[in-house]
Amino acid sequence: MSKKILMVLTSHDTLGDTGEKTGFWLEEFAAPYYAFLDAGVELTLSSPKGGQPPLDPKSNEAGFQTEDTARFQADEAAKTALANTAKLSEVNASDFDGVFYPGGHGPMWDLVNDAQSINLIEAFWAADKVVSTVCHASIALANTKDTNGEYIVKGRKVTGFSNTEEDAVGLTNVVPLLVEDTLSDRGGLFSKIEDWASYAQKDGNLITGQNPASSTAVAKLVLETLG
Repeated sequence: MSKKILMVLTSHDTLGDTGEKTGFWLEEFAAPYYAFLDAGVELTLSSPKGGQPPLDPKSNEAGFQTEDTARFQADEAAKTALANTAKLSEVNASDFDGVFYPGGHGPMWDLVNDAQSINLIEAFWAADKVVSTVCHASIALANTKDTNGEYIVKGRKVTGFSNTEEDAVGLTNVVPLLVEDTLSDRGGLFSKIEDWASYAQKDGNLITGQNPASSTAVAKLVLETLG
């Protein structure tokens, strides 16, 4: 029986008041997508609005390309799947073994407060299923609670895009909140290593990665946890 993973992408495409575009980060989608696919996982893609999620144009620049992004650019089936994501309102945690959220700045505006996303994560968590995020998508955990009404991250090891990384990309004063500060405020045991290095944390069924370089490490931990 192959495992089933739900991937949840942002539908938000505006970078605050900068007039610039944002969305999901290509590498953070492509690397886990192929790690899961190559392991025989059955994937379903979803987003708050459904359909084509917005791609952060910066993540498509030459300097950010990898083997996985090149594979995606040549993969018509993957592009079709991405163009036709299911609406979050139409997916059910009971149909999957785990959920994975790729980052990019988009989630800072929609997934952090999206009621359907919050309900979904809480349902996965309550059913002892894998909940995983990378980079800015760790903000999707900020307002999720367990069955006791405590924040899911409280007392658990987590990571995500760090304050120093946000500062390095010059967006500290653009984003509505900071991943590191917010998860720490919720009682999360936030840790990080140097900027842009691969770093993933696992605390039971909760798996998080720091930045784009961490997306493969997160995917591997998800696969190990799913057995």
